[in-house]
Amino acid sequence: MTPWTSRAPEERALLNPSFLSLLFWHAANGHMAESGARLSFATSFLILPLVLHRKTRESLPRSVITSLPVWLDESPFVRTRIAERARILAPYTKEALMFGGMRGFLTISADAVSAEVTWESKVKAELKRSSDEVRSCAKRALFLGRWFSRAGSPMTLMALMGVRP
Repeated sequence: MTPWTSRAPEERALLNPSFLSLLFWHAANGHMAESGARLSFATSFLILPLVLHRKTRESLPRSVITSLPVWLDESPFVRTRIAERARILAPYTKEALMFGGMRGFLTISADAVSAEVTWESKVKAELKRSSDEVRSCAKRALFLGRWFSRAGSPMTLMALMGVRP
């Protein structure tokens, strides 16, 4: 990865580890709330490609009842771009997970990611001060965590989206 100080201002703003770890916190929290299980480490690599791209984020279904295969079938352009975005964003995913884990914001293991619930009040307070777009990204990350908990195994999710581990 490029040293932090050498990154473009846009990259530092949109892809900073603090913001991205907030998205992972919401996804992991949603997954745990929906299924009682932690978010798969492999599945975490699908969060950013779906949340950061505005058109994709806005095309996500409103309900976790919506079938992932049906949504992908109705959104062929989205499906064609997910694998490429996941590959491009993988280094940022790793960096954000390490950032969140080192600060006690996330708990990371070899196979799963979980949100540290002790941060919940601070997260809510920070989101109140955030922009509408930041809140939208967090809300959709929470949704993805819930949705992915119902959509099948991590390997099934990745296969459906054309992503290889």
